[in-house]
Amino acid sequence: MKTWLTLFIHQQNRFQKMLGHFVAWGLLSLVVLSASVVILRYGFDAGAIALQETVLYNHALVFMLGMGYALQQDKHVRVDVFYETMSPKRKAWVNLIGALFLALPTLLFIAWASWEYVEVSWRIHETSSEPGGLPFVYLLKTVILVMAALVSLQALTLAAESALQLTDSTPTPSETPEASSAKL
Repeated sequence: MKTWLTLFIHQQNRFQKMLGHFVAWGLLSLVVLSASVVILRYGFDAGAIALQETVLYNHALVFMLGMGYALQQDKHVRVDVFYETMSPKRKAWVNLIGALFLALPTLLFIAWASWEYVEVSWRIHETSSEPGGLPFVYLLKTVILVMAALVSLQALTLAAESALQLTDSTPTPSETPEASSAKL
């Protein structure tokens, strides 16, 4: 069981890291597209609705597809002022409980609540309401479900890492007597 969990953790973290690095390049395209919109509008007094919506789509993709990577890198927003001072075992408990009882139920609710929203959009092949806009609104809405799946997988990985850390009998470096005396 431990070997399977370790393999799952390794593969999932590797996947999220590769996806995160790929999605990060979307930030460069976001800057270029945004600059293009501004240059066209103020430099040439021209506008392109499709280009403006491409900026919106790009931003949504970077944000939603990068959420799992942010969690994997521990760069997500924490509202826990005590977490930094906790021991590794207590951090593992916080991460395990947070993943299982906060993150996963929230993500399952997001998936459940958005399912019909996405399904209706696919059924009618929803397009932009703006003249000249992009005809792919249904694809953009699908990313909500993809985001819920990606972050759920990463929350399960975090829970598995925490469970393994809690069941491991070897002390972490900060829990050894040498580390405790070094702090004094």
